[in-house]
Amino acid sequence: MTDRRQFDGIVIGAGQAGGPLATALARAGWQMAVIEREFAGGTCINWGCTPTKTLAASARVAYLARRAGEYGVQTGEVGVDMGTVHQRMKDIVLSWRASSRSAIEDAEGVTYIEGEASFLDARTVQVRTGDDASRTLSAARAIFINTGQRPRIPEIDGLEDAGYLTNVSILELETLPEHLIILGGGYVGLEFGQMFRRFGSEVTIIDHGPRCLRREDDDVAEAATRIVRDEGVTVYTGTTVERVERCDDGTLRLSARTPNGPASLRGSHLLVAAGRIPNTDRLNLPAAGIETDERGYIRTNDWLETTAPGVYALGDVKGGPAFTHVSYDDFRIVRDRLLGDQTRSARKRLIPYVVFIDPQLAHIGLKEHEARQQGYRVRVARLPMSDVARAVETSETRGFMKAVVDADTGQILGATVLGAEGGEIVSMLEIAMMGGLPYTALRDGIFAHPLLAESLNNLFARLDEGDAD
Repeated sequence: MTDRRQFDGIVIGAGQAGGPLATALARAGWQMAVIEREFAGGTCINWGCTPTKTLAASARVAYLARRAGEYGVQTGEVGVDMGTVHQRMKDIVLSWRASSRSAIEDAEGVTYIEGEASFLDARTVQVRTGDDASRTLSAARAIFINTGQRPRIPEIDGLEDAGYLTNVSILELETLPEHLIILGGGYVGLEFGQMFRRFGSEVTIIDHGPRCLRREDDDVAEAATRIVRDEGVTVYTGTTVERVERCDDGTLRLSARTPNGPASLRGSHLLVAAGRIPNTDRLNLPAAGIETDERGYIRTNDWLETTAPGVYALGDVKGGPAFTHVSYDDFRIVRDRLLGDQTRSARKRLIPYVVFIDPQLAHIGLKEHEARQQGYRVRVARLPMSDVARAVETSETRGFMKAVVDADTGQILGATVLGAEGGEIVSMLEIAMMGGLPYTALRDGIFAHPLLAESLNNLFARLDEGDAD
């Protein structure tokens, strides 16, 4: 059975860009359809930010409880009830998921459709809705793709037969892994690694690169890796897993090649955190004339329009930084473009990010190696968190702050904070960069004592005290 219907606009994927865009255009008089094959809210609410940061909060409480004696607080043996931890996470996810869906369904002028879409041409999609039923929808004005990404599964001998977890399926665990092995030393690998170590699992992280967090500056990556190692996580770098097999006792055996030769590793669970790939392979993009790059990401211009006029791609599916706040800004760019504001675009956006290990690793702007590669004459200021009064008072002294400044103009080119509430400090630096403030404005500003923010005085003062690169 086939049903046909026309709308002004069609959104494929109810993620952090798709849902808000549909409702915004509906308020402007568009008749909109939103097609979602699984859950409203996208990766962030269902498998990313919301569940993982909820779990990380529980893990941090366990970590602090074990450190209570350092603060003079006496506690008994610390235990973790994974069933309760999981239920807390699930309740929050379900609440946000329901809220995301109701915001779309309750909007006047928006039709929410459960199903999987593929293009018939640049203005028409077919939606498979189950039971061999399908609907054909056409868009008079525009189509918007917000289908996101999924885990990339590497080709390793025996992996499929042995079984593995992804960032999605690991959220379903209600029992604690005895020994969790993680393939991948990126943001996802380090976050889950520290989290499950704090819950009580033995954890091993394996990365094939020379170091974890390979996109960061060397000093930042090394310090972040040292933090998780100091908490008991075993980290192998320069290591390639060649085979995975399930043993008779139910454990997993990984045969690997390390810088020191062959190695055999055993664990109870295996988490694959080896990158992401776009959800574009089932959209039939060639039928609409939509081009992708060699990895399958949709090519877009500065206003997020694809190679098919009137078709836009938003969020992770177009490549680039895969963050919720980027997806939401994509929505604002497309909304404004279609409703008359031509000033906003994706060109030269300042995009912050935070890796939610503890302490947080946050960044804005250019990294030191990027600034040097681009030909800037730079000065680099560093301040260890052990020199920050608030960090000392709270016994949160791990990590450091780092700022990269243009030696010719005094402008802040970028900054990284690996430290307590690093994301909040970086947000202050982002605002300064947005306003074009020179580093001296933060060096000389009056910030309340004793806040973490006050440390910006000392960080930038180091540029004038000779204690900088």
